[in-house]
Amino acid sequence: MEAKKIALLGSTGSIGQNCLKVACHLKGKVKVVALAAKSRIDLLEAQARQFLPKLIAVYDREKAFELAKRLPPGIRVVAGSDGLNEVAAFEEATHVVSAMSGSVGILPTALALRRKKVLLLANKEVLVAAGECLMQLAQENKTPVIPIDSEHSALFQCLQKEEKSAVHRLILTASGGPFFSLSAENLKSITVEEALAHPTWKMGPKVSVDSSTLMNKGLEVIEAHFLFGIPPDRIEVVIHPQSVIHGLVQFVDGSTLAQLSSPHMIYPIQYALTYPERHPALLPHLDLTRLSSLNFSSPDKDRFPCLGLALQALRLGGSMPCFLNGANDALVHRFLLKEISWQEIGKKLETLLQRHTPEKELTIEKVLAIDEQAREEALRI
Repeated sequence: MEAKKIALLGSTGSIGQNCLKVACHLKGKVKVVALAAKSRIDLLEAQARQFLPKLIAVYDREKAFELAKRLPPGIRVVAGSDGLNEVAAFEEATHVVSAMSGSVGILPTALALRRKKVLLLANKEVLVAAGECLMQLAQENKTPVIPIDSEHSALFQCLQKEEKSAVHRLILTASGGPFFSLSAENLKSITVEEALAHPTWKMGPKVSVDSSTLMNKGLEVIEAHFLFGIPPDRIEVVIHPQSVIHGLVQFVDGSTLAQLSSPHMIYPIQYALTYPERHPALLPHLDLTRLSSLNFSSPDKDRFPCLGLALQALRLGGSMPCFLNGANDALVHRFLLKEISWQEIGKKLETLLQRHTPEKELTIEKVLAIDEQAREEALRI
């Protein structure tokens, strides 16, 4: 089989770096033809010299100019939003990995779908903000969307060759984050450092904070709704601290399928890159004899209101998920800067959502405007 040619948006983030590890492991089966990142040009330079892509985009224009001077003439360097779009639409690429954090990935992802690239989706915020528009583009262009998030990869694997009418409900598992056992009183004094210390997964600051508030799981419910077309009331979240079962599908006949693996993003990344085939694993197989127990419990939406707010936004529909995503992103940024407390993320978000009147009939342009509006309001509250 001819090698899959990959354009990777977000190559210097944790997903991007793991994606390149898998590409190395798969050798002749995957070829990296284009890379894009925000500003970490030292790492980007190392990646460029290892994989020799033909095109690199750097969102920061000054950094792009600096990187261009370091690299050999055979590698073209482009800059800014236009540069990201050029990577997403790169003619040689057959697959585009969308792993850039935040709403900056919306336009490149939409463009990749319009150019009929197979989309490997690792940026859940893109689908939360513009899921209706993007999935419509995928359908119109008959373009596959393969999830990389571990939970959505699990559901995707369980749903293979199954009819939507056979699905009773989807179940997403959550580790519970670092604070799940804390009392409401103890949650009042959470520090940034504590919020970044996730007990199971190694992630960037934004995702780590979202995991601590359970917003990450709320965003994943919204993403699952758009990816699989299952109504919100048939998507459930359960707490599973061991993070071994990543997702389950219950069918109308009473059967339940689950996908299990060790908690590492290498597994879903490799599945996405090799789909519909499977290839020998880069990491060890799961050893069931080393698991003493697998525990499950219901999330507490009173102590962790962000999960409930995300579910409410999905039920209201229209622009609510987009507004929720943009506002939460800005509030988390303020928390990381120590401008607001951990609990204020949820409290301020609830106030902002109450003020927002959802808009229907969304376009990509309208989504971007609402995202910007949400961020501005979250910075002022």
